[in-house]
Amino acid sequence: MKEAWKVLEFDRILTTLSTCAVSAEAQAALLALAPSTDETQCLHRMAETTEARRMLEQCGTPPFSLMENLTQHIALAQAGGMLTPEQLTGVARFAASCRRLTQYLRRGVDASPMLSAYAGELHDVSVLAEGIDAAVQEDRLRDEASAELRSIRRKIVEQEAALKEKLNRLLKTQKAYLADSYLTQRQSRWVLPVQRRYQQQFPGTVIEASGKGGTVFMEPAAASALQAELDMLRLAEDEETRRILYVLSDQVAAAGEDLLRNSRLMVELDVLFAKAKTSAALHGEAVELTCERRLDLRGARHPLLPSETCVPLDIALTGDQRGIIITGPNTGGKTVVLKTVGLFCLMAQCGLHVPCAAGSVLPLLDAVYCDIGDSQSLTQNLSTFSGHLTRVMEALNSASRDSLVLLDELGSGTDPAEGMGVAIAVLEELRRRGCLFLSTTHDPQVKRYAEEAAHIVNGRMAFDRQSLKPLYRLELGKSGESCALFIAERMGFPPALLEAARAAAYMGDWQRYEAPPRLPVPRSALKRRVMKSAAMQPQFTRGDSVQLLPNKGIGIVYRPADDRGELIVQVQGQKLRVNAKRVRLLVPASSLYPDNYDFSIIFDTVANRKAAHVLSRKHDPNVKIIHEDGE
Repeated sequence: MKEAWKVLEFDRILTTLSTCAVSAEAQAALLALAPSTDETQCLHRMAETTEARRMLEQCGTPPFSLMENLTQHIALAQAGGMLTPEQLTGVARFAASCRRLTQYLRRGVDASPMLSAYAGELHDVSVLAEGIDAAVQEDRLRDEASAELRSIRRKIVEQEAALKEKLNRLLKTQKAYLADSYLTQRQSRWVLPVQRRYQQQFPGTVIEASGKGGTVFMEPAAASALQAELDMLRLAEDEETRRILYVLSDQVAAAGEDLLRNSRLMVELDVLFAKAKTSAALHGEAVELTCERRLDLRGARHPLLPSETCVPLDIALTGDQRGIIITGPNTGGKTVVLKTVGLFCLMAQCGLHVPCAAGSVLPLLDAVYCDIGDSQSLTQNLSTFSGHLTRVMEALNSASRDSLVLLDELGSGTDPAEGMGVAIAVLEELRRRGCLFLSTTHDPQVKRYAEEAAHIVNGRMAFDRQSLKPLYRLELGKSGESCALFIAERMGFPPALLEAARAAAYMGDWQRYEAPPRLPVPRSALKRRVMKSAAMQPQFTRGDSVQLLPNKGIGIVYRPADDRGELIVQVQGQKLRVNAKRVRLLVPASSLYPDNYDFSIIFDTVANRKAAHVLSRKHDPNVKIIHEDGE
């Protein structure tokens, strides 16, 4: 499956998408984004992207302020640890951004009700932000953090002033002993530079010596008392600072769960707005997703091609149409058509807008399978044809009626006649299975098959015969040529040889190929919403596998619904009369049993079957068949 995503370059879309996110968590989530097969989830995703796009256009970029280490900081606080002023500042900024984001979301309550609901889920942590901001400024506690801290710091200022005054007086009276006339600090203590030879004559304590040793930095004895008082004040400041930081850390711990909840919601919103930013960059549109297996793309542009040169694509599969076989010259855009359709389906089921015109419709798929590009593998010793066949077999083994299969140059890389036979056999199986499929070809017999087989549409890439250049425009309902013969004719290829080439190319008949035996159809992984309207209930037939609601029991239809809308379903050997509104189709009988299947094997008792066998040979009045009617 993911190999198909890579071939369709879905990974490049996810990479581009991730660059639009702010947080590392959102970037990782976007890189891991996968298409959903749940109808409700797909519709919800698409609606959220639409609202986020509208919010961007009306209200600007959301004020995200994500903190990478928030979880670690909260864990430290909840374990009784002390957060630093820098860490507290980061928490406060995040808490303040939650308030701004709430205000931003409320501005779009009318235009974006789903996104605005996130505003009610974000917890109000503004009190925490205000408390930290009142105590911390520029990664340092404010003097106003507490009255005690303010008092201590005022005393420190006064004490330092008294100490400096004392030292300045010593500078004037002790010049003979000093190496220079300035005050300095060593090891957080105020000192004077004393010549080493006067060290013994100068009363005081050596704190440090100069590099060359000619000067010693001494704390004068006359100032030691003032210095000791200053040290005590600084210890008191440190104790009060730690007390305040512990109080603030406790507040962070108390608000921890709210902060983490807000962080997760902010990541979710970051993902949503990254989708919206990508939509704006691609000039994308929301497409309608339907379980009716309908494809209608209008003005579609491949998102990885330059928009100024990309020719818009119009392609549709409606009604009972199931496949398109596209012909045309090499480098004419056939492969781009396949990749555009496949990529658009993956993007839409991720809730992403796609670059196309409004009103486009895409089918809700359970999987996309593709064989596009050179499948040669030297490491696995696979030829080009073997490599192609490996991917085709994966599709045949796994694809359901809700799958999309994309096949580029099906049957190439081997003998042309045999390759053509393989191509028609595969396409016929996909047609009979009911899959949606797109295939490209150059083979005239495959083109003829598309013209004559039911539910298949021919298409061609337009080609300018005057300039001999492709126009990169898909034309449905028309069979094209590879243009090799036309180009040969324009270049003067001999008419006789040209006619011989044309006869050799177009002499086959696809109908001589027998259709392959019916293969088992895998069950779809698609999750559809249960329809509540009786008019929307499917028409049940004998042998259909169904689900009984609401108890979720699984059974098989014994008798289709009567005019009152009641049918009989066999569940674990018992026949129950059930209203059609309480029954949901799982797998139709046509996909489970061959034509003319003898349902008596399932529904009749062994006794009834033996009796039927006896009566088929002769009449016996003693033999009776008792049918269960479910009543």
